[in-house]
Amino acid sequence: MKKQIGYIGLGKMGSAMVARLRRKGWRVVSYDANGTGAAKTIEQLMSALEAPRVIWIMVPAGKPVDDVIQELIPYFSKGDIVVDGGNSFFEDSFRRAEKLRRIGVSFVDVGVSGGPETVRKGKPALMIGGEKSMFGKLKPLFADITRRVSFEYMGASGAGHFVKMVHNGIEYGMMQALAEGFTLLKHSPFAVNLKEVARVYNNGSVIESRLVDWLERGLKRYGQDLEGASGSVAHTGEGEWTVKTAKKFGMSLPVIEASFDFRVRSAKKPSYTGKILSLLRHMFGGHNIK
Repeated sequence: MKKQIGYIGLGKMGSAMVARLRRKGWRVVSYDANGTGAAKTIEQLMSALEAPRVIWIMVPAGKPVDDVIQELIPYFSKGDIVVDGGNSFFEDSFRRAEKLRRIGVSFVDVGVSGGPETVRKGKPALMIGGEKSMFGKLKPLFADITRRVSFEYMGASGAGHFVKMVHNGIEYGMMQALAEGFTLLKHSPFAVNLKEVARVYNNGSVIESRLVDWLERGLKRYGQDLEGASGSVAHTGEGEWTVKTAKKFGMSLPVIEASFDFRVRSAKKPSYTGKILSLLRHMFGGHNIK
């Protein structure tokens, strides 16, 4: 495939991915609603690319994705491919794939995990859904974004976003366990240095992980009292979607549901546990810590 791509959405993840693709030799025509892209309009972006085009959308889930797709429709050619790389709800991906299929445009849903730092290093995880033929066609693109072991085809349209939704639900539970454990350590009768605990945990223990590494680095940067961190934890839709989808399937996810409920309650009941969660979100995703 031609190494050209249109990229819509230049937030933290989008900007990191555009920089990564350019380093790998891609001609990227970018657009962002705030005017920071090379193209100043959707029409300019589409006219700057040779058909068939690949358009990667990285904007907030929900209406913003639909709005971008609607704005693109007048400029599509048959054979174009739309990639939704944001955290969209998987059932929305069913609808979008069908809408675009009717006009001869393919839709690929890609869950992206790892945060901006990981994207810059070329190691994010990509969970890919859509027509299997599109996965084959876009393999060179995915291979330039990340390592081969870090991306895979997950199934028909919606599968990529479904797998990413579950990933984020698991992430909620893992982060909650870390935050609660370190809150208990903070209140222990011993003069425990939490940064050193995190260092030891992250060098050979059973819970050694990237999350513990981010926690160690965050404690080193902000101090273990985390005076600048918010005890109320922001949350996006994926944890709630995971819980609601499980209930729709007749399943119970007590750990993930409890971790989501904690974030909701933290708006009115900030705590040190909430500070740890805010710190982790900041360290891996660049989210506001305050």
